[in-house]
Amino acid sequence: MASRLRRTLLAALVTAAVAVPVSAAARPAAVPAPAPVALPPVTAAELPALGDRYEANRGNIREAARTAADHGDRGRATRLRVMADPARHFLTFDGRDGGRTAEVFGDLAGAERIAVLVPGSDTNLDTYERFRAGAVALRGELGPRAAVIAWLGYATPGTVSPEVLTDGRADDAADQLRLFINELGQARPGARVSLLCHSYGSVVCGRAAPSIDVADIVLYGSPGAGVDHMAGLRTRAAVWAGRGSDDWIAGVPHLRLELLGTTVGFGADPVSPGFGARTFDAGDGGHSDYLKPGSPSLHNIARITLGRATEVTHG
Repeated sequence: MASRLRRTLLAALVTAAVAVPVSAAARPAAVPAPAPVALPPVTAAELPALGDRYEANRGNIREAARTAADHGDRGRATRLRVMADPARHFLTFDGRDGGRTAEVFGDLAGAERIAVLVPGSDTNLDTYERFRAGAVALRGELGPRAAVIAWLGYATPGTVSPEVLTDGRADDAADQLRLFINELGQARPGARVSLLCHSYGSVVCGRAAPSIDVADIVLYGSPGAGVDHMAGLRTRAAVWAGRGSDDWIAGVPHLRLELLGTTVGFGADPVSPGFGARTFDAGDGGHSDYLKPGSPSLHNIARITLGRATEVTHG
């Protein structure tokens, strides 16, 4: 069995190693962008008046759009101009290396419940709207005293790439996530924060878990969290896990192996009984359907965020 799994993972690595150079010219990171105007961390004093920060980041987005247009990438430029709409609110924006953003939905200053979404592979400025759509759907479920932050704070791996099979990207991302969550906690100390981690984002959250203070860590569509049991996350948060019945991630081997000089895989399946997480019903959706309007997974993730654990339905 172990030999067969090793062959499966090796085949995936070889496929990725071939596919990535072929598509390199189209990599989102290949589109240049200027360094953004640097902004200090958000403070509690600034929260009631975030307009200046939002406007500064609109300026950063517009500059990135101009650079993309000059580079000849009209698609990226158009997407960035949409992001610069005055109705949208970005705590952070950096257009370089595929993009880094933190977009706010709702009144962050008055929020008693805050959900921070951490995306998985292939999330970048060119695919950002699908990530945003989930944040919008979740915000619609939460009510007036809640906010959602779509946190694209790292260079996500490609779905077909060697990086998606290892935790190298997650190590770097976890440092940024810790910093963001800790700053958020200092700015809004009374709020209940839930960390919602999709796909490879589960690996990022697993790496960050021991050093962040959140109420919940929710793993969905997860290949693993880098540990074999929930206790390995070393967190006081309630850990939840869910997977849709049509999610292809169920076929990924849940193990960790030393292969070709690196560690491949992310440990136990978070929805398995042995992992120890609380499970929730994610319905029959696929890998990208967890925050789809009307879905059981969206309803349950909203209930978790609102602290209504007794109302969560279980798969």
